[in-house]
Amino acid sequence: MSSTFARLLLEHAARRPHAVALREKVYGIWQTTTWAELAQLVRHIACGLAEAGVQRGDHVVVVGENRPRLYASMLAAQALRAVAVPLYQDAVAAEYLFPMRNAEVRVAIVEDQEQVDKMLEIRAQHPALARIWYDEARGLRNYAEPGLASLDALVAAGRAWDGAHPRAYDEAVAAGRADDVAAMFFTSGTTGNPKGVVHTHATLLDSAIAGARFDRLTDKEEVLAYLPPAWIGQNIFSYAQWLACGYVVNCPESPGTVMLDLAEIGPTYYFAPPRIFEGLLTSVTIRMEDAGRFKRRLYRHCMDVARRVGPALMDGRPVGLAARLHYALGNVLVYGPLRNALGLARVRVAYTAGEAIGPDLFAFFRSIGINLKQLYGSTETAVFVCLQPDHEVHADTVGVPIEGVEIRLEESGEILVRSPGLLKEYYRNPEATAEVLDADGWYHTGDAGFVDARGHLKIIDRAKDVGRIAGGANDGAMFAPKYVENKLKFFAYVKEAVAFGDGREKVCAFVNIDYEAVGNWAERRNLPYTGYTDLAAKPEVLELVRECVEKVNADLAADERLAASQVSRFLVLHKELDADDGELTRTRKVRRGFIADRYAVLLDALYGGRSEQYIETAVKFEDGRSGRVAATLRIVDARTQPALRRAA
Repeated sequence: MSSTFARLLLEHAARRPHAVALREKVYGIWQTTTWAELAQLVRHIACGLAEAGVQRGDHVVVVGENRPRLYASMLAAQALRAVAVPLYQDAVAAEYLFPMRNAEVRVAIVEDQEQVDKMLEIRAQHPALARIWYDEARGLRNYAEPGLASLDALVAAGRAWDGAHPRAYDEAVAAGRADDVAAMFFTSGTTGNPKGVVHTHATLLDSAIAGARFDRLTDKEEVLAYLPPAWIGQNIFSYAQWLACGYVVNCPESPGTVMLDLAEIGPTYYFAPPRIFEGLLTSVTIRMEDAGRFKRRLYRHCMDVARRVGPALMDGRPVGLAARLHYALGNVLVYGPLRNALGLARVRVAYTAGEAIGPDLFAFFRSIGINLKQLYGSTETAVFVCLQPDHEVHADTVGVPIEGVEIRLEESGEILVRSPGLLKEYYRNPEATAEVLDADGWYHTGDAGFVDARGHLKIIDRAKDVGRIAGGANDGAMFAPKYVENKLKFFAYVKEAVAFGDGREKVCAFVNIDYEAVGNWAERRNLPYTGYTDLAAKPEVLELVRECVEKVNADLAADERLAASQVSRFLVLHKELDADDGELTRTRKVRRGFIADRYAVLLDALYGGRSEQYIETAVKFEDGRSGRVAATLRIVDARTQPALRRAA
């Protein structure tokens, strides 16, 4: 790809100036920005940044929810050949310190007062941060910090500077090269400091365009941008592919209105991690359980038909006339209204990635007529490595390599990738770069997997996390913690799970219940509770989780290679694992090592044969306060099964 983001913007503005580029919901009303208006806004912000001294190679931090003027700010920085650095808007101030020091950030553009406060908080430790501009002025009227100003002021300064230097912006855009660094995305930092993944215009656009060709995306698509812009998946779907294809990106009013806004927009192209789809199904299940008897019976009957017929129709397999008619009736009575209620009535392509998705969950959405597929990729690969083609969708694989991507498997099972979309480097970390990028251009993903007989890639676990059982009857057997955790999270009642077993005689696990799903389950059984800690400790809830664990054990027993990974003992944690407490990354990946250290007393109790253990834990609340949560946790033994050996 020889273009840049800024040049693509100008091409859209010239070819279709009055077409809608972005929508944003403000006070319940959708406001539109055309391509011509966006191009003018980007020009003025870029000129304002130039007037403030931003030059080629400088890093411009952007923090906030999906907002048109924040998208314009990233484009403006890239037009000047500077580097956009989106950071997670829900991170605490201390989490910004390393990325901003690492990238020597001098300027930041943020959404609102919350983000301004975080930037001002870290200034004492990072005094190089000289300028901060904010989009939303509410609450900031009496702030008089040096270098702090509104985005409106930046635009006004840029308009004046553009008048005095009328050719500077056009010359900067024309000088831009595809191999200029466009953006830097910081990794989750599950085992240490995050790494800055450097991507050029070419790497991001090559990957975005290959994905667009794969699914035949056009400028007619509608996308809802609701995931963090700092996550590269959101950046590809709602930024790189947006500029490559020219479709409409819709920004919801707030995180709390996403479901309402989803229903209003009716996207045609949709991405969500498995937890979002789990939440959608949980809400449907809860509503149906609270419905009248007739509606429940109709729903269950139609869903039985959908499970038998829906996947075959989605995959283009032959279906008998009677079954088609039965399904069509169900579509009128249940599936169509359900898709509409979920906001997915117009979806042509939906993707999920980041974690394994449960086969039942996957089948549910495909059975009601939603073309849900899986993909495989990472920050370092600009997301797209493998995608599932239409009519070749399997719950246990992540698809086939897309255009321009090569895959190779090491003897250890590690997956290697070579493609035009690979990272340029880890910023200022040549040692880490050399660990993942070899001399032949292969990126070492760190994931373990294999290609099945259909030519589709199947992921087992992170290669470094695959361990071995030590001692006992299963000495030396494989232990795949992520595989076990994902199996547990396939159940609606389990929100998070952390499995331990490497170097030990057996596998034990911590479990977080899904408060909404289990709370609804408890209420229907007249089981009183006062909060998460109380509900998680109920004997009835422990028995519910035991049933889930033992079903997972039965599944694992059917695979001789993973039978030793069955969970022997578990406990339900007294608090939800939280990124603010350091237990999860901002992309909700468990920090297993940190959790093992923090809850060492619970691990000792699990492996020491104890039946219960008292623990007291420091926590951070959403309003910034600190506190402590204490409980005596009961440890539960789960039934394991002998491996089912395959017939010779």
